[in-house]
Amino acid sequence: MTRTATVALIVGAIALGATAAYAAAAPQAVAQAQTQQAQQTPKGWSYELENGQRVPKGNRVTNADGSWREEVRQGNCVTIKEKSAAGEYKETRQCSPH
Repeated sequence: MTRTATVALIVGAIALGATAAYAAAAPQAVAQAQTQQAQQTPKGWSYELENGQRVPKGNRVTNADGSWREEVRQGNCVTIKEKSAAGEYKETRQCSPH
């Protein structure tokens, strides 16, 4: 009986250690993923990476009151995004046939 109890205690200790090691490794993986998302595209590039996809960078002008206006060109289309100092957001898209 004592041999069976000893084996059971050893197996339990190994399982507990493995669980603790797995729990300690999980936050590191999450932190590493967040660090990769927080990295910004280098200056001078014409696009940003979002969710692994290329998204064109816009020309953003920010005013002193906190409002901003951004223009993004994709082919013949221009998307204009505006946000007022009061927090109102407006997005318009214009496409020219030429």
